[in-house]
Amino acid sequence: MFTEIKNQIKELAKNAVFVAEQELGSGKGQEKKTLAIKYIVDHLPFSGFIKTIISILLSSFIDDVVEIAVTYMKTFQSSEGE
Repeated sequence: MFTEIKNQIKELAKNAVFVAEQELGSGKGQEKKTLAIKYIVDHLPFSGFIKTIISILLSSFIDDVVEIAVTYMKTFQSSEGE
């Protein structure tokens, strides 16, 4: 079960980072990270109670996935600019 949830989180992280960047623009890294994490948790297909449990149990994983998605987005943007 956790493997499927982690896969969903990875997919959501890509969108979350993009949405945070679009909404807040450049800079404001911590605010964007907070917004991305909120986006991920809000879009998980579970009840509020289960989302809370998942966000607590997987908080470190979610944080890491957001960081990876940021790196991916920066790499993708820099390759587009070349």
